[in-house]
Amino acid sequence: MKKITKIKENESVGTARKLQVAAYCRVSTANNEQLLSLEAQKAHYESYIKANSEWKFAGLYYDEGISGTKTAKREGLLAMMKDCERGRIDFVITKSISRFARNTTDCLGMVRRLLELNIPVYFEKENINTGSMESELMLSILSSMAESESVSISQNEKWSIRQRFKNGTYIISYPPYGYANVDGEMVIVPEQAEVVKGVFADTLVGKSTHAIADRLNADQVPSKRGGKWTPTSVNAILKNEKYTGDVIFQKTYTDSNFNRHKNYGEHDQYLCKDHHEPIISHEDYEKANEVLQQRGKEKGNGQDTAKYQNRYSFSGRIKCGECGSTLKRRMHYKPSGSYVAWCCAKHIEDKDACSMKYVTDEAIKTAFLTMMNKLRYGNDIVLKPLFGTIRSMNGEENNRRIAELDRQMSENQEQRQSAAGLLSKGYLDSAVFIKANNELLQKNEQMQSEKNLLLKMNGSAHSMGIELQKLIAFLNKSVRFVEFEDETFEQFVDSIMILSRRKIRFKLKCGLQLDERM
Repeated sequence: MKKITKIKENESVGTARKLQVAAYCRVSTANNEQLLSLEAQKAHYESYIKANSEWKFAGLYYDEGISGTKTAKREGLLAMMKDCERGRIDFVITKSISRFARNTTDCLGMVRRLLELNIPVYFEKENINTGSMESELMLSILSSMAESESVSISQNEKWSIRQRFKNGTYIISYPPYGYANVDGEMVIVPEQAEVVKGVFADTLVGKSTHAIADRLNADQVPSKRGGKWTPTSVNAILKNEKYTGDVIFQKTYTDSNFNRHKNYGEHDQYLCKDHHEPIISHEDYEKANEVLQQRGKEKGNGQDTAKYQNRYSFSGRIKCGECGSTLKRRMHYKPSGSYVAWCCAKHIEDKDACSMKYVTDEAIKTAFLTMMNKLRYGNDIVLKPLFGTIRSMNGEENNRRIAELDRQMSENQEQRQSAAGLLSKGYLDSAVFIKANNELLQKNEQMQSEKNLLLKMNGSAHSMGIELQKLIAFLNKSVRFVEFEDETFEQFVDSIMILSRRKIRFKLKCGLQLDERM
């Protein structure tokens, strides 16, 4: 006899498991208007997820009255991450990258962790789904956005440092060889000071930097970092004005792509005389540098070696990821044939100072073509949404701060005018007026400097947007990249960082930094 068993309605036979989808939303302040926005987001995502028959609502996670800058304070976000690790969530939806994490570095870390768990994230505003595109390219884009945010933070730090340059309160945390930092002051280290004096004395009697370095190494004198002496390290001592007791602040500067440059007048420099106890007299310092200049003239290259930096597309653009030195072009000859290689300048001088070995010219060009093909693939789904994000990046926040500074400067001016009126009527002592007026003028100058910095940051974001727009337009017209072209490379790449013999980083003019394997 046949046996029939009834299947309950809540049981399924052979049906696919539904995707467990969760949403995250946040408002940064706890005022009534923002809380209403949070309620609207909660209602939207709950109905949005439940409307999809292939999705199962896995919960709504949210934070209110919490700044997005500090991830550690956001209990809702941390609870969602824990549930992801427990396997309770398969897919995450959020409004935008800025809502997910104002600190994009944290955003990158969380996205990486979720990708490791095979959990994609969908950012509605940017129309970015980390599960529907090549993850490596996605992470590169998010890394670049984190880099752009670092630029903003760096600009604020630079402004603070320049203020300390101006008033002479900047502390040299890492003094040159011969000095130590003791409670914020540069103090002479006697043993090292004798070495410095010997370097200058040898130079004045005609010894070359090579000969001086060889003598120091033969005498087993450790360098600043405990390694060997090189002509470059000897030359650095001879050209450092700090040994005279003076300090020149801001001899170098860092651009928006974090590349360091020599300051040839692009930014103000500040000379602080008698900053600390000298090791060398001004007279010996000047004579030693005259000797160096004369040797440069005899070699025919003088002070400026930039004329040797432009012969090839890669010349002067490739930096060592280990020591920061520029890579030099070399021909390598083997029985099977010759080839072009790029070698770290410091590694060439001293293999112990930098372990980075050469990379071939062909490997760099192949990595560039791979990167361009990836960008071509991700042009519509990544670069175009990113263009809109960069255009608005920090703009609203900066503009609000600029408006606040304008209001404060207006109040400052009114206070100065009021004080002047009281002085003219005899209600205010002149000494009191002068002190108060000077304080107000100093405060106004600081606010004006901050405003100028914010305007410059807005301009930087604008220039990044222009460069990205150029790249997008170029990729729209391009077919697959199969041959390296100098013109294309020079048009879009600012510099290259060799991270290892297997990994390279391209820093594009639009601000993106993309890693490729070699």
